[in-house]
Amino acid sequence: MIAKIEQLLTEVEAATAANAEELEALRIKFLSKKGAINALMADFRNVPPEQKKEVGMRLNELKDKAQEKINFLKEQFENQESGTEGIDLTRTSYPIGLGTRHPLSIVKNEIIDIFARLGFCIAEGPEVEDDWHVFSALNFAPDHPARDMQDTFFVEAQPDIVLRTHTSSVQSRVMETTQPPIRVICPGRVYRNEAISARAHCFFHQVEGLYIDKEVSFTDLKQVLLLFAKEMFGSDTKIRLRPSYFPFTEPSAEMDISCNICGGKGCSFCKHTGWVEILGCGMVDPNVLDANGIDSKLYSGYAFGMGVERITNLKYQVKDLRLFSENDTRFLREFEAAW
Repeated sequence: MIAKIEQLLTEVEAATAANAEELEALRIKFLSKKGAINALMADFRNVPPEQKKEVGMRLNELKDKAQEKINFLKEQFENQESGTEGIDLTRTSYPIGLGTRHPLSIVKNEIIDIFARLGFCIAEGPEVEDDWHVFSALNFAPDHPARDMQDTFFVEAQPDIVLRTHTSSVQSRVMETTQPPIRVICPGRVYRNEAISARAHCFFHQVEGLYIDKEVSFTDLKQVLLLFAKEMFGSDTKIRLRPSYFPFTEPSAEMDISCNICGGKGCSFCKHTGWVEILGCGMVDPNVLDANGIDSKLYSGYAFGMGVERITNLKYQVKDLRLFSENDTRFLREFEAAW
């Protein structure tokens, strides 16, 4: 028995394999259930009692040596396979830098969180929309300038299909399928046919809000927007509302906040006025309520809308809108501490 063990040990130490098939053949020969080592172990019962201790030790040593040899040869094959054959030699030798969460996502999530605490739910809708939900249901007259090709991307094959110019289209979808009380915010990407520059882009992001219920007043709107401004820009922030015009609200207003850079004293960012415009708002026009199946004699509501890029500029003073869509990781890494 010991002679057989010695002979197998010599074979194990001298074993080589040129490929995976030969390695598997070695494993079967020595370590499989019908292999040489298992055959010796089956014959172990015939060993005289006085030799069992020595033979048992030698058998265990042989098995360990065989397993080590197989593992060694296997590692060699794996190292060879993971060599230059699996590497893209055109790839840069430097580590690929990772960015962080996008500043627009950081600000959008902060806006959503503020209004969520006020009871607003998120509503979403398609970016490719029909004329009714983008314009007609929101009291846009057939000859309104916003319908002009200078502002809107139309689908050529289907003139009534457009890329939405505002997320108010989501509000119209909510109103036609839901009865008040309605309290939603609508974040999303919108598109307008504008030349790309440091101050404008053909796509950008909005968060719009809608609240409809009985006896909703402009005072309710002002209080919600004041709370939002203080939560977003600091407790010392002041707001002012200026009369404006939007087809879907009446009365309408634009909201300014006290400049968070100079504290309202006047600087180049606020053009030395101490105020910066951040959003438009107003009471939902009764025509919009009626067009979307809501009784304007029973219900009233307010709506507001803001550009996420505008809010981000105010918080982080990013002066070139193109930076938001260039995916430069150096730019993104500047916001590592913001989330």
